[in-house]
Amino acid sequence: MSTLSTSERTRLAVLGSPIAHSKSPALHRAAYRRLGLDWDYDAIEVAGAGLPGFIDGLDASWRGLSLTMPLKQDVLPLLDSADALVELTGAANTVVLHDGRRLGFNTDVGGIVRALGESGVTGVHAGVLIGAGATAASALVAMAELGAAHVRVLVRREGAAAPLVELGRRAGLVVDERPIASLATLGSDEAELVISTVPGGSELGAAPPPELVAGAVLLDVAYDPWPSRLGAAWLDGGGRVVHGLGMLLHQAVLQVRAFVGGDPATPLADEASVVAAMRAAIG
Repeated sequence: MSTLSTSERTRLAVLGSPIAHSKSPALHRAAYRRLGLDWDYDAIEVAGAGLPGFIDGLDASWRGLSLTMPLKQDVLPLLDSADALVELTGAANTVVLHDGRRLGFNTDVGGIVRALGESGVTGVHAGVLIGAGATAASALVAMAELGAAHVRVLVRREGAAAPLVELGRRAGLVVDERPIASLATLGSDEAELVISTVPGGSELGAAPPPELVAGAVLLDVAYDPWPSRLGAAWLDGGGRVVHGLGMLLHQAVLQVRAFVGGDPATPLADEASVVAAMRAAIG
């Protein structure tokens, strides 16, 4: 797929509900400025029921969409093609619009792996995952890419992790479901990595024990409010926390690759300076 000419006015946006808090516009605008592209990137409130009509109404000026909750799964039947990670996770956070076609990508998996790697986490044997939504599916696949053999999924509702148990089978790791209250009884030998995919203001009803905090790294994908309640508990206990903005940054870098060149696996020209500009834009 060829890159669009810099002389063409191009539109992009992040969609979701709620969306006013999103830092994606700051990230993407910084990237396109650094690349010399006069592209517009906005945040637009769209709920699941409104997604088909919104996408159907886009004209040829639109290059792509970033998707947040609850749209990562709602968009699937609207795509003309999907990459392997979308097929595996059942979630697309990126849509490239090209020649009348809608191409779906998942950059959340890569964003998680890159954010953890930046913080020194390059391999995991056992992990804990809190939540069972679309982002949790990407987090589970990211754990598999890091070498995890076993992941425990903590959920509020019994049976909610059933799709993740099946996803784990296909991704080559064992997944078991536990109630979220079991967070309080996890030992330090049960996880090297904990990933929380629940909203930052959520009350989990259980606190992590000191042994777990001391022995496991926490990646909390929530970044507003920060720290989340879980993140605060980890920090107060002297544990290592990977900020949710790290995932947001790195999945956005992969989105920019897709929007500019059509492939999230192909690095941008002078990518290091683009990443630096994006990082500076969100502090």
